[in-house]
Amino acid sequence: MQYDPVKRSLGNVFKRTPSLRILFYKMLDLLLLRSWHIHKGLKIWAEGKRDNEQHILDAGSGFGQYSYYLNSMSSKWKFLGVDVKEEQIADCSQFFKQIGRNNIRFQVKDLTTFTIPEHFDLVVCVDVMEHVLEDVQVFKNYHTSMKPGAMLLISTPSDQGGSDVSGDGDASFIEEHVRDGYNINDIQDKLKLAGFSKTEAYYAYGNPGKISWKLSMKYPLQMLNVSKLFFILIPFYYLITFPFCLILNKMDVNGKHATGTGLIVKAWK
Repeated sequence: MQYDPVKRSLGNVFKRTPSLRILFYKMLDLLLLRSWHIHKGLKIWAEGKRDNEQHILDAGSGFGQYSYYLNSMSSKWKFLGVDVKEEQIADCSQFFKQIGRNNIRFQVKDLTTFTIPEHFDLVVCVDVMEHVLEDVQVFKNYHTSMKPGAMLLISTPSDQGGSDVSGDGDASFIEEHVRDGYNINDIQDKLKLAGFSKTEAYYAYGNPGKISWKLSMKYPLQMLNVSKLFFILIPFYYLITFPFCLILNKMDVNGKHATGTGLIVKAWK
């Protein structure tokens, strides 16, 4: 399934005004389970740091959802968002300028070559690595760019059904992925190969999360890929399913899962 065209269409609707865009960010934060897990990790990392200057990299910043969330946590932090897509960098630069957020910059960069030696206290990488073939090189670049003691936070599909792949014959739900998902041990081995001294990983999208993802993402996107006319029905669809998704998301983020279709990974330099 082509995921990017649908994201682009939704983005074009909500980026018409800064207020609509902020509303869209807040909706995504509630609806997308990965946001719940990332927010949890960020709040833990931020303890005792909100009053101190921190340098943060949003690696693969995309539409700017996580840059906005992080930027709202402290006015003393400095941010850099990088992405290979020029239109998204230009769009984010304009939006953050419009809302007066002057402590954040956006640049067109390729993660396979981008480094700023020992500069960042935190690197956030959400749903990026499944799009990058040269993953170990990117991990090495993150490591080079991080200060000693800095943390890397990753969200990515796992090999336990990530990208909606359950068997060898299944195709990825999202065609832009270069891999269907990571093994929980393999990704940590790659991070250690890149130089990281400590890693942690746990499964997200356990049984509650799988149901929530299908209700909140898979089924709506499948409808929108059939016809743009489904945009008219989407608000009514979410009016019914949204409360159930919230309950399922809370169950997933507060639970421990023996397996899951997503991974949350932390690594320290």
